Amino acid sequence: MSFDPGNRLIAAIDAPNRGDADALVERLGGVPSWCKIGLELFCAEGPSIVADYVARGRRVMLDLKLHDIPETVSRATGRVAALGAGLLTVHAGGGKAMLEAAVKAAGTMRVLAVTVLTSLDDADLAQIGAQGPLRELVVRRAQLAIAAGCSGVVASPHEIASIRAIAPEGFLIVTPGVRPAGAAVGDQKRVMTPREARLAGADLVVVGRPLRDSADPAAAARSIVAELS
Repeated sequence: MSFDPGNRLIAAIDAPNRGDADALVERLGGVPSWCKIGLELFCAEGPSIVADYVARGRRVMLDLKLHDIPETVSRATGRVAALGAGLLTVHAGGGKAMLEAAVKAAGTMRVLAVTVLTSLDDADLAQIGAQGPLRELVVRRAQLAIAAGCSGVVASPHEIASIRAIAPEGFLIVTPGVRPAGAAVGDQKRVMTPREARLAGADLVVVGRPLRDSADPAAAARSIVAELS
């Protein structure tokens, strides 16, 4: 089944509760094609917010980065698929069997394997005992995701070209760590602008704080969409 990325912008709805989330979605004015619900909002509001947003016609990426034994991830993935989310993140560090279990339970929902968080660099990998260099680890985990049947990966824009070189046609690369020129980087360490990420080959980009903290989130979103086109 072919995948329609829309305008390629995923807005991270980083809000502490449903009221703030709805207010941000309203201020975005329907510009982003996707809403990303992450851990903070999911823990505050539970699965119902996913089902409700889907029922209202919103395309949802549920960013839970599932990482557990295969049976647990399989069952959790099945629950998420029943909510109607279009994209679900699981952590590639959970291994091939876990990734395969998620894919098998996902039905038509697409599973994205998170490679290495964009808040990490080579020094962080050394500190946690992960075998780098970072770009090589990202590629190894992308290869694992491909072998397990995942629909794509989540990776920083700096690793896109290396993943494209080994990925099959239609394999999705979803890119966080995207910041418009001049925006604060925050805790992200591997960043690019929306235009740079798209030119590098990103299928979709995730943008959070530059939208949430803008005086006019809809205008900020339109500016990013223009870069992505």
